[in-house]
Amino acid sequence: MSSKVDKVERHSHPPDPVVGGGLSGADVVDDISAHVLTDRLGQIWWVALGCSLLLLTVFAISVAVLLWKGVGVWGIHDTVGWGLAITNFVWWIGIGHAGTFISAFLLLMSQGWRTSINRFAEGMTLLAVACAGVFPLLHLGRPWLFYWLMPYPNRMALWPQWRSPLIWDFVAVSTYGSVSLLFWYLGLVPDLAAVRDRATGRKKKVYALLCLGWRGSAYHWSYHQRAYLILAALATPLVVSVHSIVSLDFSVAILPGWHSTIFPPYFVAGAILSGFAMVITLAVPLRAWMKLENYITLKHLENSAKLMLITSFIVTYGYASEIFFGWWSGEVFHMAHLKHLFTGAYSPLWFVVLLCNSILPQLLWWRKFRTSPWALFWLSLAVNVGMWGERYIIVVGTLYKDYLPSAWRLYHATIWDWGLFLGTFGLFGSLFLLFIRYVPVISIHEMVELIKEDKE
Repeated sequence: MSSKVDKVERHSHPPDPVVGGGLSGADVVDDISAHVLTDRLGQIWWVALGCSLLLLTVFAISVAVLLWKGVGVWGIHDTVGWGLAITNFVWWIGIGHAGTFISAFLLLMSQGWRTSINRFAEGMTLLAVACAGVFPLLHLGRPWLFYWLMPYPNRMALWPQWRSPLIWDFVAVSTYGSVSLLFWYLGLVPDLAAVRDRATGRKKKVYALLCLGWRGSAYHWSYHQRAYLILAALATPLVVSVHSIVSLDFSVAILPGWHSTIFPPYFVAGAILSGFAMVITLAVPLRAWMKLENYITLKHLENSAKLMLITSFIVTYGYASEIFFGWWSGEVFHMAHLKHLFTGAYSPLWFVVLLCNSILPQLLWWRKFRTSPWALFWLSLAVNVGMWGERYIIVVGTLYKDYLPSAWRLYHATIWDWGLFLGTFGLFGSLFLLFIRYVPVISIHEMVELIKEDKE
């Protein structure tokens, strides 16, 4: 394995230096299929799964208590009606953006380096959307009536209130999740067939069912590629539209700090920043744990780091714009909102946000830092913490002081708020561990195609 890694790192083919230079197509198929068909992950996988299931138990208990007693077990009140739940919703849906950006947008841009990370980034997207969808549904108070959000046929001819941001979120997130699922599964079909051809017994039957009768004929490939590009073209606008719609939940309100046209691009940039941070957070341990240095090279990490640096600048510009226009307006409550950012009850968290999202990413100017996997890992964790803090400041830091001073009131999350938040990590971790155990974590057919092009 080490000799192959050396070959990859020394590979100097000008068009695409991220391809595994010492590997043939057959090597790629055998190696990646072996991760699925044999137990290469060992005891570490079981330990990680056990920890995730423990957090998943916390999630189940928190949901059960919530359904039994109602949203009063959370820390929300008349002033801060949106608390940790909506903060977590916006944070998780932002994390899901990188998968679609890598898979769809970079595919249309013919960026070959996406090949090694698009599969698990797509999986990350689906799981993040699932975690995000939990919070607004539970925040309804009566989540079993969530179908009222849909325009379903009924005898009373009732339709949802389309002027409600809740309906916008439902349509945007459900569309995003559906298209992402189709795009992920369509790209997975040829790889499931490759695993099927190498499996035996019951596994062969399961993968034969999942690959939908794929035989790899020219007829199959023709329709597959056309459908894949169509879905990519459909998914690419969703990268911009979904988080723009989520940002409109805030910007359509008249509260100081929310009522701003900067929110849609500001939210989209923040989503891509947090999404790529999560990609690096997952890629670095996977690379070391599953021995994927042949596929996830330093070039992949460096390119992801460059995108983090770019989006960090856009997010910082959003911070500066918010401060400048609030000051320029001269309006009393806008000025008070800015003062609360720097001196209010949540100001320490605001300075943490600036440190994590604006200052620390400047380390990415140095190539040595960009090509240091574990340095990138810790930076990506810091960025994720900073992006969660930013969401908290936007939601809670705005609501607790509005236009009615007599109603100003601090927000304090309860144990059930935190239990639900930590529990979603268990939901995400459990599903992600099952994903990397039973599904090829690297796109086999795209990697083989990239190697063929590289050799030609």
